[in-house]
Amino acid sequence: MIRDHETTPFRPTEGIHNLRDYGGYAVDGGGRVKTGQLFRSGHHAEATEADLKTVAELGLAHVIDLRGDSERARHSCRRPAGFSATVLYFEGETAGLAPHLEATEGSVDAQGAHRAMIELYAALPDRRGLNAILKRYFAALSQGEGASLVHCAAGKDRTGIAVDLLHHVLGVHPDDAMEDYLLTNHSPRNEERIAHGRALMGGKYGAKDDATIRVLMGVDAAFLEAARRSLNERFGSIDTYLEQVLKVDQRMRDALKAELVEQ
Repeated sequence: MIRDHETTPFRPTEGIHNLRDYGGYAVDGGGRVKTGQLFRSGHHAEATEADLKTVAELGLAHVIDLRGDSERARHSCRRPAGFSATVLYFEGETAGLAPHLEATEGSVDAQGAHRAMIELYAALPDRRGLNAILKRYFAALSQGEGASLVHCAAGKDRTGIAVDLLHHVLGVHPDDAMEDYLLTNHSPRNEERIAHGRALMGGKYGAKDDATIRVLMGVDAAFLEAARRSLNERFGSIDTYLEQVLKVDQRMRDALKAELVEQ
């Protein structure tokens, strides 16, 4: 990985999970993704006043909320005073439930949960709502209006897919993009995040053993590889999917690189 190991991408938070900068990676052809421009996290419904101050200091121009209507209704995000960022979302459902919850149906153990998560990621080409908001994500970032934050519910699955696709467009090596994806498993207060998921899934879906909960609340290279493989199999390449489904053509690619890559 090319990121400066002397700095951490994570921002200190109390009620927002996994808030971090996903810039700083070297890109093909030279340069690196800018830092201080691209942020990702879980939802902000439980943000504390200290968290809201942290968010305000990011200077966001756009917030891309990958959740669907029902999720936003259940966990409405708190915003700092004077918040002026444009919030983008899809009117409808992007996953029915957050992916890590949807995957619990029919999963009785860790092995079944792992298999369900792989299947869920592999279904990316058919997830109409998610693709619709991903299209807006790329369009917003190409405008170059300032910093952005992308999030879903847990900040790991839909958000992980979005970030991986952007890293691909910008020319980040797939191995570095994967390492960024896997950072979720090492986020500050990760055990607290897992405990929160355990309580939620135990109440809604019945008790789950710890190993199963950790599969559902974590990330695994096999999950993201399933999405990548599915796009290659369905479209011939990730680039073709980006152009045909998300409308990321060469002009938008150039704009994204001009805005988000520094030499």
